[in-house]
Amino acid sequence: MFYFKRNQTLLGGAFTTAELVFHATVRKVRSQHPNAIVAILINVLQLVVMGTTFYLLMSLMGRGGIPKIRGEFLLYVLSGVFPFMLHIQSIGAISGVGSANNPMMLHSPMNVMVTILSAALGILYKQLLAMFVILFIYSVAVAPIEVQDPGGAFAMLIMAWFTGCAVGLVFMAMKPWFPTTVGMLTNIYRRLNMVFSGKMFVANTLGGGLLMMFAWNPLFHIIDQCRGFIFRNYFPRNTSWEYALWVGIALLMIGLMAEFFTRQHVSQSWNARR
Repeated sequence: MFYFKRNQTLLGGAFTTAELVFHATVRKVRSQHPNAIVAILINVLQLVVMGTTFYLLMSLMGRGGIPKIRGEFLLYVLSGVFPFMLHIQSIGAISGVGSANNPMMLHSPMNVMVTILSAALGILYKQLLAMFVILFIYSVAVAPIEVQDPGGAFAMLIMAWFTGCAVGLVFMAMKPWFPTTVGMLTNIYRRLNMVFSGKMFVANTLGGGLLMMFAWNPLFHIIDQCRGFIFRNYFPRNTSWEYALWVGIALLMIGLMAEFFTRQHVSQSWNARR
């Protein structure tokens, strides 16, 4: 028989939870491929393909708003692709987490929060490592990369990850109730961000009418603010990272409450009628 020893102190419970999150995160990272190095290389290849695609597309379209920034074009492309990929991958990772009717949740040490944290940390680890590998190779092989405020740019990446996890949490809480609808909504949100994330232009060049079409999207604010931290000659005046932060916090609270409600009403027989 399996036996799980319950912790008698809060500190012991914290260490046990941290250990569970660590092992679950490692499992998430290795689930893409048995070899961890190959799993990282797959993420590097995805970012390279996405970056190359948008590099060629924006070159054909006239290089967007790069004349307004007067910076390196490839860095301009990557400053939009990196937050976009981290945001989208975070949504997919969290929304794909099994809810309270997952058989793994029947084991005593496991709970929904451990699976959510492991999925979020796993995707953050893989994406950040892939980004650092790409930037290191380019900086060594092609030309040194100069970033005006590396701390601010990294904070915007974390913001893209956080808001993606918050959106994914809302979708995850809704999935047991409306699995088909949530799958469609997730795909629609991803497709909308292909256009409305603003990675192919800068917000300062948009007029009032166009700006209103993009201002609802927190990722649009994050990418534009990230470019403000990266480039010395660009000062975002139409976006705000505080907006993305408050939207992420609001969605996180909604997602947690919805997940709690779902967990209280979940039934093992739901999947029997689907």
